[in-house]
Formats: sequence, structure tokens, C-alpha cells
Amino acid sequence: MSFGVRLESETLLAFLLPAAIGVAYLVRLSHLRAGGREPSRARQVAFWGGLALVLAATVGPLDELADEFVFGHMIQHTVLLDEASLLLAIGLTGPVLVPLLRLPVLRRARTLMHPGLALGLWIVVMYGWHLPLLYQAAEENDLVHFCEHGSFLAAGTIMWLALLGPLPKPRWFNNPARAIYAGAVHFSSMGLANILMWSGAVLYPFYVASDQAHDIAPLTDQSLAGAVLMIQGGVVMLCVFFWTLLRWAREDTERQDLLDFARERGVALTEERAAIAAAADRGAELRRRLEAAR
Repeated sequence: MSFGVRLESETLLAFLLPAAIGVAYLVRLSHLRAGGREPSRARQVAFWGGLALVLAATVGPLDELADEFVFGHMIQHTVLLDEASLLLAIGLTGPVLVPLLRLPVLRRARTLMHPGLALGLWIVVMYGWHLPLLYQAAEENDLVHFCEHGSFLAAGTIMWLALLGPLPKPRWFNNPARAIYAGAVHFSSMGLANILMWSGAVLYPFYVASDQAHDIAPLTDQSLAGAVLMIQGGVVMLCVFFWTLLRWAREDTERQDLLDFARERGVALTEERAAIAAAADRGAELRRRLEAAR
């Protein structure tokens, strides 16, 4: 009886987070739609896809797999830290975030979007929850487990917003810095993957009985978890890294085109202004202003 109640409680908490986020997003979209400032269809699809991934990871077969094996739990964690949070970040444009950042309690939260702080937060959350003590606590208490998943999703979304989001970035955070940032995220997750694969000690005894019931050695299960993190996280980071390189090439070409455009028309244009317009994807707007200035 108590096991059934625990399952119901766990399922209710798992639905609570994506439901609250989804309702808040719908309300904000309704306001933005009236002013013609809603995110593009692709961004909205990405956001709802991220919420669907959150549900898929925390409710149903994948959640059951996470209850049985360390590698199943790692799939769940990686989805929340990487894939789901990436899709959510893509759907969060500046106008969507404005009311949230105006709340007194969250007004200073934008400082977390600083690349250094965002990356540090993501690393602390990822490694912290995989310490045996906290990992065990999350497995034994539904509320702690809910907080674990919520912090994964929050830290992942902030990490991606720092790289891809609409808020202002430091001047030094140019395309080479973005590539280094993506590489730092990748190698941070690879560090945890190697610990799980080569530690030689069972870090999570919570799964020993389940592993033995399925004829799997606990160390094998733990090594599989490290392999999952290495492969799953590696694929995501590789895609983001190549996207960063492509963006770098596009912005560099656009910057040079804007400078040539201004020079041909005898209008003054600094490299910094051209670079800012290219990075913000506002080259066409700058061209119109240069024509008007001419």
C-alpha cells in the first residue's frame, strides 16, 4: 500500500513541474501574440518538445528503468541536463523572459546568465547530485528527487541560455569564446563519465539488489552509466560545437559584407558596430540605416 502511495506521489510531482512551466508559457504567449511579439513557430515547437522530453524522462518506461539501473538513471539525468533544457532555452526569447526577470526575487537572476557563472552552476549541480550521499537521498525521498530533477532542468536551461539566449553577453564572449564554452561543458561531463566508468568501486549501493536480480554486476551497470553520459552528452555537445562554428563563419561573412556595403556607399561604419549587427542577426536593418545615412 505504501509503495503504491509513493508511486502516486512521485508521478504527481513529475507532472507538476512541466505543467507549471507549460501554463506559464501559454499565458505569456497569449500576451505576446496580441502585440505581435510571440516567438517563431520553430521556437515554440522546440519549447514544447523540451517539455515533452521532461515528461518522457520522468514518467513512464524511462522512469521505471531509472528505478532499476544506474545507467537508466543516467539517461534520465542527461535528458534533463542537456536535451530537454536545450530545447526549452531555444523557446525562451527576450520578450518571453522579461516578466520573469522583473520579479523582485528573480531580478538578480540574470547575473546567472553570465557565461562563467552559468557554466559553474551547471557543473556544481551535475557533480553535486551525483555524490553518493545526495544521490542516495534523492532515491529515498520523492521531494528530494523532485528538487534534483528541477535543479537539473534549471541549471541546464541557464547554461544553454548563457550560450544561445537573448540576454546581453559580455564583450569578450565572442564566437571563439562560445566554442571554448561548449568544449568546457563537454569535457566537464566527460570527467564525470570517466569517474563512473573507471572508479573500480560501487558508488551507488542502492542499485546492488536490483542489479543482482537482473544478473548484472553493479560495476557493469555503473560503467554503462558512464558510457551513456559520454555518448549522449557527447552527441549533443558535438552538434552545438559545430553549430557554433557555422554561426562563427556566418557572422564573420556578414560582418565583412556590411563593411564592404558601407565603404561602397561612403558611409562610416566601425568593425565593432558591424560585428554587433552580424551577431544579433540584424544586418538587413543596419543596411537600411546605412542607406538612410547616405
